[in-house]
Formats: sequence, C-alpha cells, structure tokens
Amino acid sequence: MIGRLRRTYRRLRLGTRLALGLGVLSLVVFGVVGTALTTYMRDYLSAQLDTQLAQGQIAQSKSIADYGTLTGKKYYSWFYAVYDVADGTPELRRPEDPADLPEDVDDFTALARAQSTAHTELLRTEHLRGNGEYRLRACEVEPGVVLVSAAPMDDIEDTVGQLIAIQAVTFGLALMTLVVAGRGMLRRGLKPLSDMAHTARGITSHDLTDSARLPVRHDKRSGGPEVEELRTAFNTMLEHIDDSLAVRAEAEQRLRRFVADASHELRTPLMSVRGYADLFQYAAANAPEERDKHLARLRAEAARMGFLLDDLLLLARLDAAEVETPLRLREADLVELVEQAADAFRVTHADHPLTLAPGPGSLKLVLDAQRIRQVLDNLLTNAAMHTPAGTQVSVAVSMVNGAAQARIADAGPGIPPADRARVFDRFYRVDKARSRDRGGSGLGLAVAQSLVRAHGGRIDLTSEPGATVFTVTIPLTGAAPWGHKPATQHV
Repeated sequence: MIGRLRRTYRRLRLGTRLALGLGVLSLVVFGVVGTALTTYMRDYLSAQLDTQLAQGQIAQSKSIADYGTLTGKKYYSWFYAVYDVADGTPELRRPEDPADLPEDVDDFTALARAQSTAHTELLRTEHLRGNGEYRLRACEVEPGVVLVSAAPMDDIEDTVGQLIAIQAVTFGLALMTLVVAGRGMLRRGLKPLSDMAHTARGITSHDLTDSARLPVRHDKRSGGPEVEELRTAFNTMLEHIDDSLAVRAEAEQRLRRFVADASHELRTPLMSVRGYADLFQYAAANAPEERDKHLARLRAEAARMGFLLDDLLLLARLDAAEVETPLRLREADLVELVEQAADAFRVTHADHPLTLAPGPGSLKLVLDAQRIRQVLDNLLTNAAMHTPAGTQVSVAVSMVNGAAQARIADAGPGIPPADRARVFDRFYRVDKARSRDRGGSGLGLAVAQSLVRAHGGRIDLTSEPGATVFTVTIPLTGAAPWGHKPATQHV
C-alpha cells in the first residue's frame, strides 16, 4: 500500500506535489495553532470558574458563619456540602435542600478531609456520577467547619467543543483553499518549466543533422528570478547548440566540397598521366623520336600532381596543428625573405614589373622562413596569374602597431565583391573559365592564409579596380601558437 502511494506520488506533476506538500505543512501548522488555542481557552475558562467559585464561597462562608444557612447565596446547578470536622473526620450536615447534594458525596468528603489536613483552600476536578464533570473547591468557614462547593464544567466543555468545531471547519476550508489556490499559483509559476520541458521534447524530435536553427525557444518572462535565470541559461544552451550544429554542418559541407574538389583536381593530372603513358607506349613502339616529348609531359603532370598533393598534405597538417607541429621556427629576417621572393618573381614573371618599396633595412622575427617565403611566392604568383601582362606589382615591408607587415599589391582589374569573401577557400577560383595550367589548383591563397595563421598572424584583402592589396601581418613577439621552441622542432 505504501509502495503504491509512493509510485502514485512520483507520477504527480511538480506543481501538484508542491501543493500537497504545502497542504501537509499547513495542516501541521493548523494543528499546532488549534491545539495551543484550545488549551489556552480551556485554561482561561477554568481559571474564570475557579475565580467564580472563590468569590461565591466568600459570600457563602459569611452567610454560614452569621446565619448558619446558605439561603440566598446559591448558584443554579451548583452543589454545596457543609462539613463539621472533628479530629480530622468530616461529618456532613443535613442539607437545606436535597438538591444541594449529588447522589454520590464521596468526592466531597474526601476533599473536605484533605482541606482539614492542609488548612488551605483546595481545588479539584472530579467526575460526579450521573452529573458529569464538576469543579470542586473546599474552604474553611470557621474552625471545625468546611464548605465544599461544586460548579459544573459543562459550559466550559461546550465552549471548547464549539471552538474545536469552528477551528476544524475554518482550518479545513483554509487548507482546501490553500491547496487548490496554491496548486493554481504553483502551476502558473512553474509554467515556464513546463514550456522548457516542451522545448526539450521538441529538440529530441528535431533532426539535429539539419543545418537549420532549432525552431523552439522559451521567451516568456515569468516565474521569478530563479526561473528567469534558468530560462536564460536554457536559451543560451540552445544558442550554443544552434552554433555547434551550424559549425558542424558548415564543416561537413566544406569537407564534402573539399573531397569533391580534390578528387576533381587529382583526376585531371591522373587522366593526363594515363593519356601520355599510352602515347609514350605508342611512340616508343612506332615513333621513337616522340618518346622524349611524351616522357617530359609525363614528368610535368607527375610533378604538378605532386605539388597538389604537397599542398593538400600541408593544409591537413596545419588543420591538425594541435597534434603535430607543421612549422620549424627560428629567427629570420623578413626583409631578406621579401627581397628573395621579389628577385625570384622578376625572373619567373618578367612581364610584370615589380617595385620593392623602401622600408626598414632589417626586421628580425621568429618564424619558419621556408613557409613565409612560400606565402610570399603564392601571393606574388597570384598577382601575376590574375592580371594582364604589364600590370605593375609592388611589395612593401613595414612595422605597424607592434607587428610586421608585408603588402603585396597589383594594379590589375581587382576582385569582384562577391568573390572576395571566398578567395581564401580551397579550390576556389575567381575566374571559373581559367584553365588549370594557367590558373593553378586554387590552393595557393588557402595555403598562404593557413601558414600565416599558424604563425599567429592574418592576411587582409582590399580590392577595387586598379588596386588589389594583400596585407600579411605577423606579430613581432614570434609565432609559437602551439608552444613551439625556435629551431628545435621540425616538419
């Protein structure tokens, strides 16, 4: 039975359980208050009756002493007994009226005997057979004479009974009102919790693989500071879930796009290798003079595929930089690296005049010289590939706000606004029609950005017709974002 009640209680809603708990607590409080009030009222009425007995016996004792009678000094429904006490033995006088004595006077006699021994007024509550509860008081009228008066306690019991009935009805109604109204108030107060539970159920039924935001929120403000705090934390949690889902969906989409682009990029040189291999086999058998030509093409395609794989491997290692260290850091001169990259650019892209702007004579940094040189080469090559022949290219080195900056600018047609946000994406090309032989694999800027970020820096792009500027910023404090130690860790 108890186990069944417990299971039923556990199935109740929180508001109902709190209301029942409040009702039980209120019942205990009402019980304590009612008991204290009833006890106080009983004691007060008893004290009033004792006072009335004492005042009545004063007049009665004077009447007995003066006239030997109680005539005119009696109270309705009271009993009176006068005893003559000799040698501690009380003798009952003949009553003036038989109704003055109850059927059983043993309690009166015992109290008179006790009073003669104590020589002071005595009070007792006795149950008189056939008459009910009475309050008895014994006092000495004069030496050897004891008066015992008895007043009924029916009025006290009736008053106390009515008080208990009134308390029971009042407390019962108050308890019922408290439980019903409290349950309603608690349910309204806990409504935000119910809404959040509904929201949580909505989340469990939502497809978390979808990149869309969760379609549920709790925006009603009620329930007090504690519920408001929980509401804020709940909505913040949902925002984090939304952000995490969006990041995961974006990462999955980028991964799918990356795999598709990588497969497409690798497919072209592989098909070329296969085609030139077939041509080489045919030329070796039928036209030996073509063998060297096809073999050179095979080597070129293999080298191109190797460069692509190297870039993919570098990007993968940069993405997993927390696991492995893709940089070999040591002190190097950024100005010297820029000058070397400029010299190489002039040799390989003679159709693009290059200007090296004046700057500091030397700028020492802790960095991976080979990778920063690769960044500079990629940016310069990008400027040459995406601008017409004869376009002016410039390079400048400076120090700005505690960081080293290298600016690569060209005076070409610029990058369309719609493409600027994606030029650093892997395999992304601004000119979709550009051939791979001419336009590259689309990894150059992605590799450059990843390498600069690995050094704790960034690449900023500004572009308009006639002026496209890539600004490489590297902190002067060195690039050890993963706790590298200069010149001690290797790729």
